[in-house]
Amino acid sequence: MPLSLSFPPHNLSCFSSSLVFGARKTKSLKILMTLSPPPKPREVKNDMRKQRSPLEIEIKEVMTHSMHPEKLEIFKSLEKWAEDNILTLLKPVESSWQPQDFLPDPSAEGFFDSVKEIRDQTAGIPDDYYVCLVGNMITEEALPTYQSVFNTFDGVRDQTGASRSSWARWTRMWSAEENRHGDILNKYLYLSGRLDMRQIEKTIQYLIGSGMIIGAENNPYRGFIYTSFQERATFISHGNTARHAKDHGDPLLAKICGLIAADEKRHEAAYSKVVEKLFEIDPDTTMMALADMMKKRITMPALLMFDGRDDNLFNHYSSVAQRIGVYTAKDYGDIVEFFVKRWNVEEITGFSGEGRRAQDYVCGLPQKIRRMDERAQERRVKQSQMVPFSWIFNRSVLV
Repeated sequence: MPLSLSFPPHNLSCFSSSLVFGARKTKSLKILMTLSPPPKPREVKNDMRKQRSPLEIEIKEVMTHSMHPEKLEIFKSLEKWAEDNILTLLKPVESSWQPQDFLPDPSAEGFFDSVKEIRDQTAGIPDDYYVCLVGNMITEEALPTYQSVFNTFDGVRDQTGASRSSWARWTRMWSAEENRHGDILNKYLYLSGRLDMRQIEKTIQYLIGSGMIIGAENNPYRGFIYTSFQERATFISHGNTARHAKDHGDPLLAKICGLIAADEKRHEAAYSKVVEKLFEIDPDTTMMALADMMKKRITMPALLMFDGRDDNLFNHYSSVAQRIGVYTAKDYGDIVEFFVKRWNVEEITGFSGEGRRAQDYVCGLPQKIRRMDERAQERRVKQSQMVPFSWIFNRSVLV
């Protein structure tokens, strides 16, 4: 899942609607995240309380546990269905690829020659590509947060940490498959010798410590919609990084990114199949959940990315990805259109009045997003600037 890039990735202002949730006045929680300017290294070392991320966000009326208790029975009734239709999309460990399959063997005599070959292959890769690849890798490395969020969803959480329910087994095994993505990218980038790994490692620690904001309300209807979108976004993003790596003369990196993209595609198939089933058995609730998530905007898990220096790191990283075509606002519009067709949203009937309004809203979104992107393209050209990234030893990249 981990997503890769945001929806849409223009600038932080476009996330305002997704950072303030809770249109309905029901059970809510007010959270204040005070995120100060980056502290001096001496202060960070001596005072854990000063390890803050760069954004100051007040999230008013964050709704929690929005799913009606009677809906829990739906997910209990789907246990066998999930066993037969979702768990089957996972691969057995013994037949899965592992990072070591594609990295130099440290026990082999030719280890250093293999490392030199990687360094030679990565020598021609430009800095803006590295910014996108590192951002993707950092997002993948924040996996502990994503599994924690999954286990906030009512009706499908892992109640014991080793529950045998289909939903809990999926979450653990999905996490196990995803865990390989950050591992292989981290090791490959380390071996390239092109990056400031300590700054990257700090960014990972900050991100896991900051958490994530998705507005799913502990609600699996919204949660599975979110993960469907995120898995498709990461499929697109890693697929594009694979093609860029090939163009820049690194076939091994291209293969690695392609393998990750293939995993994301399988995971997308699983989550989108769950949403499809929910549309089949509870169309009204599912339709309103989809519209609600679209109004909030699907935000990237790494929105709170911070390296200890750049208060606007996520925005800068997203801008580079937009510019070089790793992940764009057009991709977001395409994803919305893809799921409208995938879930047959336009053809579903029998909605309540609120459900029909939600249907109309969602079906009109792709064109609206594309018009917004056209206007944003003009702003981006005017606002372009060179920004240093600590990940690449403070070399500057156009954002």
